[in-house]
Amino acid sequence: TMMELGAGVVVGGAVLLAISPSSFSLSGLSMLAVLLLGVGPLLYKGLMHTIEFLASLSRSKKHNKIDGYNNQYDENKSAEDRNKDYANLVDSYYDLATEFYEWGWGTSFHFADRRKGETFQQSILRHEYFLAGRLGTKKGATLLDCGCGIGGPARNIARFTGANIKAVTINQFQVNRGNTLSIREGLRDQVELIQADFMKLPFEDNSFDAVYAIESTCHAPDRTGVYSEILRVLKPGGIFACYEWCLTDKYDGKNEHHRRIKKDIEVGDGLPDLVHTSVCTKALGDVGFDVLEARDAMQDGHLEGGEAWYVPLTPSWNPTKWPRFQFNAVMFKAMPLILRFFELVRLVPEGTVKTQVMLQAGGVGCAQGGETGAFTPAWLMVGRKPN
Repeated sequence: TMMELGAGVVVGGAVLLAISPSSFSLSGLSMLAVLLLGVGPLLYKGLMHTIEFLASLSRSKKHNKIDGYNNQYDENKSAEDRNKDYANLVDSYYDLATEFYEWGWGTSFHFADRRKGETFQQSILRHEYFLAGRLGTKKGATLLDCGCGIGGPARNIARFTGANIKAVTINQFQVNRGNTLSIREGLRDQVELIQADFMKLPFEDNSFDAVYAIESTCHAPDRTGVYSEILRVLKPGGIFACYEWCLTDKYDGKNEHHRRIKKDIEVGDGLPDLVHTSVCTKALGDVGFDVLEARDAMQDGHLEGGEAWYVPLTPSWNPTKWPRFQFNAVMFKAMPLILRFFELVRLVPEGTVKTQVMLQAGGVGCAQGGETGAFTPAWLMVGRKPN
């Protein structure tokens, strides 16, 4: 997806050069033909994806929530205040962010380091399959995806394992979009998205063979609460595996830059409060899980010839490196202006600019958290429910 979006910028400029009067020649036409044959399909797919994104935004009635969302993080609001209003906070965030996420990142809303020879999409799949492998399930098992976004990981893991998956998200827009995609991909009988609060799961005790969560339970106001609900619905002997967003041992609360990173991540990603790895590990054990594994999966290494998880959020002047291209100094300032013009001509709804600025700041915070080592999006925890 990122290559397709970037290809549009590259090919557009090349086409203009090729057909300009000063270069209208056999060589110019030859270059244009090669570009259209080689990159044309990527350009077309990226263009169609962008048109679908803009069309969805133009119909949106949700972006007027941005001021109320931003008010949750003003100086008069504490983490405790946000924890009390977590359901509204997270629901509003994903009303605002979901279309941007799918357009710029894909249907799997999470990070992954990239190993040598991997494409971006292959790294995303490998990261999901690795977690699925920790569950020890078999074909026909019933799994719960706890905080599923629009169901990209659920569909991928369903294909990989042959399991049946119930996937919950607090946001109804994500449920509707995810079930539409499941139908489109022929997986609706195997993957079902359900609107639910993972602090109050709508399932009977001992319902699932295994449960997983990918970068989602960071939205919980209390890790003990969400982990205890997961324990309740998990069958005895079943496995829960997750990637948690956490502050690491390198985080220094006395360091102003580190505090700014924490704040940017919270505001830009809809988090009531970002906590240390130890808080999550302790909570998992306190609710009754046997903790089998707890470590930073982003420190596994294997990055020679690849790249760290946060690199896609760092600036680049190469237009094929999307979303990195939008973080360079020029595009960082230009994107809000472009979207503001779209607002003025009513191509997108009012509030789109503020939403994009909020998400952009969150991306910068995550990148700086990765560069400093103060933050990880993949604190891997594996726990077993006692028999």
